[in-house]
Amino acid sequence: MKNRQRLWGGIAAAIVIVGLLAWAWWPAPAAPPERGLGTFAAQLRAGRVRSVTLLDRDHELRWTTRAGREFTTAIPEQAADGITGTITRSRVPFTVDSQPQNRVVGVLVGLLPFLFIFAIVVLVLRQAGGGRALLEFGRRAKPVRGSPVTFADVAGLPEAVEELAEIRDFLVDPTRFERMGARIPKGVLLAGPPGTGKTLLARAVAGEAKVPFFSLSGSDFVEMYVGVGASRVRKLFEQAKAAAPAIIFVDELDAVGRQRGTGVGGGHDEREQTLNQLLVEMDGFDARSGVIVLASTNRPDILDPALLRPGRFDRQIVVDRPDLDGRVAILRVHTRDVTVAPDVDLALLARRTAGFTGADLENLVNEAALLATRRDHAAIGEPELEEAIDRVVAGPERRSRLISDPERRVIAYHEGGHALVGHATGTDPVHRITIIPRGQTLGSTLSLPTEDRFLVRRSELRAQLAMLLGGRAAEELVFVDPTTGARDDIDRATTIARQMVTEFGMSERLGPMRLGHPQGEVFLGRDFSSTPDYSDELAARIDVEVRALLGDAHATAQRLLREHRATLDRLVQALLARETLQADEVAEILSDVTPETTPELGGARPSALGISEPGSPE
Repeated sequence: MKNRQRLWGGIAAAIVIVGLLAWAWWPAPAAPPERGLGTFAAQLRAGRVRSVTLLDRDHELRWTTRAGREFTTAIPEQAADGITGTITRSRVPFTVDSQPQNRVVGVLVGLLPFLFIFAIVVLVLRQAGGGRALLEFGRRAKPVRGSPVTFADVAGLPEAVEELAEIRDFLVDPTRFERMGARIPKGVLLAGPPGTGKTLLARAVAGEAKVPFFSLSGSDFVEMYVGVGASRVRKLFEQAKAAAPAIIFVDELDAVGRQRGTGVGGGHDEREQTLNQLLVEMDGFDARSGVIVLASTNRPDILDPALLRPGRFDRQIVVDRPDLDGRVAILRVHTRDVTVAPDVDLALLARRTAGFTGADLENLVNEAALLATRRDHAAIGEPELEEAIDRVVAGPERRSRLISDPERRVIAYHEGGHALVGHATGTDPVHRITIIPRGQTLGSTLSLPTEDRFLVRRSELRAQLAMLLGGRAAEELVFVDPTTGARDDIDRATTIARQMVTEFGMSERLGPMRLGHPQGEVFLGRDFSSTPDYSDELAARIDVEVRALLGDAHATAQRLLREHRATLDRLVQALLARETLQADEVAEILSDVTPETTPELGGARPSALGISEPGSPE
């Protein structure tokens, strides 16, 4: 129907355009020849003019001679009265044509400004999603039936699948729960970092229950005009109730569910009205109606408390990054449709990808498949997977970048300093060192933990600080004059040191207390006008503690590099010769360096703090 309407509309527009072009290009009738005013006066005095007509709007005389020939003469507007008097006195038949304007043309000319304004208003409404788009919202929110995704496609999230299996069972057989008198949750909130599989879980529930699935983003409800979003919420729930049992999935709930009354200058009327309508709808429909609301967000801390209370989103499921076993299961799911070499060890690959989300692992397998295709290999091998990890973490290689030999030597000592200090202080084992530019870096030192860990000791954090500053210490030891390459290392080391003092309570002088708010995104309106919960004197003491931690780490790195200068030189020579050293090659070169401390739980894991591995000169 919509295509037929568009076809007839296009035909009508084509007819109008062709008609206008034909009217514009249609040849006009030939006009009489023009004569000057002097010629007309001479002919009039000689009695050779038979009739005269004054064209009032054109200020023109159209006259005919006694021989029957017709001419035109333009006259000045200010001399029209004198000329008409002369013609009248000559007793020549004289008429006046006022040339009235076509009434239809006049009406169209008068309406043209209003039509122009109306067209602008319609354009603005269409761009803002209002007007007709509001009336067509029901059509745009068509449910997805028969989702092909099931729980078999979800790996690495056993607890989340177990919780959502109850939702599936209720949608399939609600009488089982009604006999027990149980009330299924009206809403389930999936909270977790981006890429962990929240949307995939919602689609899997719909696929398992085989019910209509209404999928929308939170931003779909927020519009320029107040009331549009609230109307869309009402229509969405009306559709879901009509199609019950059904699932409503709202992606990025924080776009519409942000806490009310916040923001610089107050709240947002349209968003708050939309949120109010959502609260009313979720509180108004019966849990036994067969409509369940699933929502996802990566910012649960900024959601309105009324949205999270029992009776609306009764259940909150944390969808976190997968652990080692979860990563193995996810890799099995993503490699079942690609050709992988028999010698590829997915368990080892999962150990090398600590901190990766499900989306990261999917991207890794896809990058490896693209590399294998580019190299004309029959299957994905270990080299492609290793290269894919580096591409996902740091970007593709930039071998075309020309780096002088002195700078290559500086980069090699920088990365060698990271590796040697990290090995000597007992941090995570070095997996790879390279001085090949990749992404925004000129080289990198990759350390990987031997197991998943979620707690970090103070001694491990100190070792991590020393490793981060090992690159700068190596530059100072060998070249005396350091470069700007340690900028990112210093930034990350400062972040860890400040977290140790203000968040983790690891300062011996200040003691176990939290100082200030965590260094996250400011929630405008709630944190923007807040004041620090410590004095200026204490702020100065915090700076002193942070500086002391960084100073101790820097001194430790310098001492270790001086003690093992010969090993550092061998490591750099190998790097300059081969450009990339793998774990076994690094371990062989550093075999004569005995770690000073070996914590019981292993080395310091930066990913536990949300901090990436030590980098390289930029």
